[in-house]
Amino acid sequence: MQPRTWFQLLTHALALLFGVVVTVVGFHALPSQADPLDQVVASSSPVALTNSTSKPAGNFVVAAVQKVGPAVVRIDTERTVTLGIDPFLDDPFFRRFFGDSGFSLPRERTERGQGSGFIVDKNGTIITNAHVVEGAQRVTVTLTDGRQLPARVRGTDEVTDLAVLKLENPPGNLPVAVLGDSSKVQVGDWAIAMGNPLGLDNTVTLGIISNLRRSSSEVGIPDKRLNFIQTDAAINPGNSGGPLLNANGEVIGINTAIRAGAEGIGFAIPVDLAKMITPILAEGKTVPHPYIGVVMSTLTPELARQINSDPNSTVQVPETSGVIIRQVLPRSPAAEAGLRRGDVIVEVEGQKVTSADQLQRIVEKSQVGQKLQMRVRRGEQTVALNVRTGDRKQVLGQRSQN
Repeated sequence: MQPRTWFQLLTHALALLFGVVVTVVGFHALPSQADPLDQVVASSSPVALTNSTSKPAGNFVVAAVQKVGPAVVRIDTERTVTLGIDPFLDDPFFRRFFGDSGFSLPRERTERGQGSGFIVDKNGTIITNAHVVEGAQRVTVTLTDGRQLPARVRGTDEVTDLAVLKLENPPGNLPVAVLGDSSKVQVGDWAIAMGNPLGLDNTVTLGIISNLRRSSSEVGIPDKRLNFIQTDAAINPGNSGGPLLNANGEVIGINTAIRAGAEGIGFAIPVDLAKMITPILAEGKTVPHPYIGVVMSTLTPELARQINSDPNSTVQVPETSGVIIRQVLPRSPAAEAGLRRGDVIVEVEGQKVTSADQLQRIVEKSQVGQKLQMRVRRGEQTVALNVRTGDRKQVLGQRSQN
């Protein structure tokens, strides 16, 4: 091939390469180009936008943050913990030479914590997590404009991990977050998490709703009674108590938990539960929680056959679907009603029961003191029992005192 032909080919190749580079740089640099995030939203199905049938104007994340951001606060807590007397200073040999001299006084330490919350009315009412303010003796709320205001804890509920604070001297024109409807949330909807993770104030992360109705036992906190909203919007320590928003800038959840060792998995309390609980806490009252006092698991025919074929099993269970009782707590409503370990609950109030989560929801929706009619398989027999629910806090309190 002639040299001139090689030169022409090389020139043509360089021109093509230069053209590609200009196109790529131009996409990022030209101010007239549309926001890439807006392009993704525009090409998505309208179903992806929570509670909306059309795409919000402009960048919906910016609009949501501007709408709710001023109502999101940082919560700093302090408490003094007594550690007891230093064994060295309380040693008789030491005291023989130095005397008491105040050395035997109990030691104290100040513990500090931090979390997030959001203002829900002009009177300075704030929703956060119960674990954020647990044991707090002093609470300081910092607004996004830097103002620091004292607050007091009006009420906490450990079972749902919710708490309500009240600013002691609320200023005028407080920003307020708009509460949405968590019952309308769908998997795949946009999710915007706001808060103060790891001390980094006013942080916003974006993701989607990954799943709904994650039970607290699945999340790894079986002492709670919650069905969480799962999201992949980044949630970290310090985000607790902050709002989870939909695309319209409405609060759909309260950021609460993360899974140790996992990435992109966070959990929020549905705002509909907060709507029911917070008015009670705001009045300084205790939230009643119906309770029967059993440890239970979902039973399937396959699992029943495994239990019955195990030579070390202490019980023989019917090969059916239901809820098997693994333990009955002493002096609990279940114990008083005659429920036993190995019983299988198959029906409650005329409704067939096939999972532990289903039974838990039935109990939660009942009233404290309500009598629940149950059909129980006990070996080859079917037994009818009436279990009168008690209040969880009172029952556990009585058991700890006895």
